[in-house]
Amino acid sequence: MKYRIGEFEEIVLLTVGILQENAYGVSIKNEIKARLDRKVSVGALQVALRRMEKKGYLNSKQGEITSKRGGRPKLYFYLTALGHRVLEYSRDTRNKLWDAMPQTPLNQKLS
Repeated sequence: MKYRIGEFEEIVLLTVGILQENAYGVSIKNEIKARLDRKVSVGALQVALRRMEKKGYLNSKQGEITSKRGGRPKLYFYLTALGHRVLEYSRDTRNKLWDAMPQTPLNQKLS
């Protein structure tokens, strides 16, 4: 089975995998900023999380209700088995392409 995800979806899935039980909107956004120095809008992140949840790559669960958040619970995300397979497929596809790239003086300097 072939899976198609975009770069941003891949980054979000990987970040959810990195954060594990601490993967909620703000923590995902902050982790992407810290690791990749990439700003992410809350709206774009929420759309991507919902889209990947609909595809079955992620599941979500509500956390505890706290007064700090005005009585609203955090929504935590975690990778499904399918989400993990999608990431493995994406990594393997990229590696195959990199392995197929001919060695030239230009890309030898990059190694």
